[in-house]
Amino acid sequence: MKMQREIGLLGLTFIGVSGVIGSGWLFAPLQAVQLAGPAAILAWVVGGAAMFLLALTFAEVSAMLPVAGGLGRLPQFSHGKTVAMVMGWSAWVGYSTTAPLEVEATLRYLGPHFPALQQAGSDSLSGFGLTIAIAMVGLFTLINYYGVKLFARINSGLTWIKLVIPVVVIVMLIITSFEPSNFTAAGGFAPHGMQGVFSAVSSGGVIVSYIGFRHTIDLAGETRNPGFTVPVALLLSVVICFLVYGGLQLAFIGALNPADIANGWDKLNVTGTFGAIGAVASGLGLLWVARLINLGAVVGPFGGALVSVGSNARLSYALGENGFFPRRIATLSDRGVPSAALLLNLVVSTLMFLFIPFEELLQICGAAVTLSFAVGPVVLLGLRRIDPDRPRPFRVPAGTIVATAAFAVATLVIYWGGWDTVWRLGLCLLVGLVLFLGRGLKHGLHDLDLAQAWWLLPYCAGLGIASYCSAYGGVGILPRGLDTILLVAFSIAILFAAARRPVSRETYEGYLAEDSGALATSRQTGP
Repeated sequence: MKMQREIGLLGLTFIGVSGVIGSGWLFAPLQAVQLAGPAAILAWVVGGAAMFLLALTFAEVSAMLPVAGGLGRLPQFSHGKTVAMVMGWSAWVGYSTTAPLEVEATLRYLGPHFPALQQAGSDSLSGFGLTIAIAMVGLFTLINYYGVKLFARINSGLTWIKLVIPVVVIVMLIITSFEPSNFTAAGGFAPHGMQGVFSAVSSGGVIVSYIGFRHTIDLAGETRNPGFTVPVALLLSVVICFLVYGGLQLAFIGALNPADIANGWDKLNVTGTFGAIGAVASGLGLLWVARLINLGAVVGPFGGALVSVGSNARLSYALGENGFFPRRIATLSDRGVPSAALLLNLVVSTLMFLFIPFEELLQICGAAVTLSFAVGPVVLLGLRRIDPDRPRPFRVPAGTIVATAAFAVATLVIYWGGWDTVWRLGLCLLVGLVLFLGRGLKHGLHDLDLAQAWWLLPYCAGLGIASYCSAYGGVGILPRGLDTILLVAFSIAILFAAARRPVSRETYEGYLAEDSGALATSRQTGP
């Protein structure tokens, strides 16, 4: 049984959009403007451009080799099993926390309306709330089990709601109250200069808000005409989300009461149960808009959880394919769905609900997912070196320059996550290493492509040292500005070292042969 290629352009684009637009839009505009003032709008431009560079690298390699669970499978083609296992494991840990996080966020937003969901005097879920949370993940698992077509249709319906609500909010805030003077008040457009802009990108929730586009990569193996659909959906999802977030930031700044910013943007404090956007709408008397925002606060993470369950199943399937997970995880149902992977992830999600606090889940998610972004530029340059003549439905112009910039962005995203994030990432990798060594002792180390993975050691060690020395939760001995310069130089050196040592052509062709069935169904490349 093969996976069914039933997702079209709209469906795949909306999978990416649903991954990006969760509940972050309720809070990120306030966090960004506190750090950058009105120049927070530029922060969304910078963050969007950075994510666009990363999306470009994945667009080329995912269109060239459209396989399921791309983050855990694509690195194998260029740099072998060890790199694929490290990146796939990191992404899987992050994905496994996403559905529990999104479901719990949904129930926390519903808590004020249904008190039985939460413990008395606490945001934590009650026993009844935990039961509902596990049942919701079970529902998402069931939807995915009945086929990718049903999954994509339900997600598209939810995503239309997730898009319409913020667009209505943007329009109503601008129509009701738009103060142009706010954009030059309290120190001017950029009261903290470009440093404030970059602080908003790194620490103000901007860059984190964009990372959900990755789900598009993992569903590439079930996409119709992937040579066209995958790259277009990847890039469209980033652009659409930039327009939504940028529009919300613009409307939020314009709708603020000038008195609220008289003491400076960093002193701005507009809060409410449903975020700063909801508080501003209520303050303007737009109570129906506030109720709409309440709906968006529930639908946003609900849709995100559905997508993450589907995406994580494909990633687990890929890890079964490359040998990190047991092969039975890579089995497909008669509907072409990775049913064993879905069941595994349901069990893991249940255990996380029962034993790991929400705040700890949040930290683990941020730590684990970020590393996998670094693999796109590495794979792009590796595949261009191994197989420069293979048809590429989408070819990134100035690929070396784009890959270099994208790898630097990925490195900075990990670093900006802060020491709390990076040490947890290291812990996740150590757990993966134990599992990896267990696999090696059982099956042997001869086929793990260890020589192609050496660059991971200095890369992870360098990031760990820099993060510990940083002002992002570290000891603060590495000045801002200088840290960026050093990390960009470091990332360039690592990238080119990795790109010069891909797998052999023979090994590469062997890996292609393993996926020959899936790749044979993806030959159509036109629109």
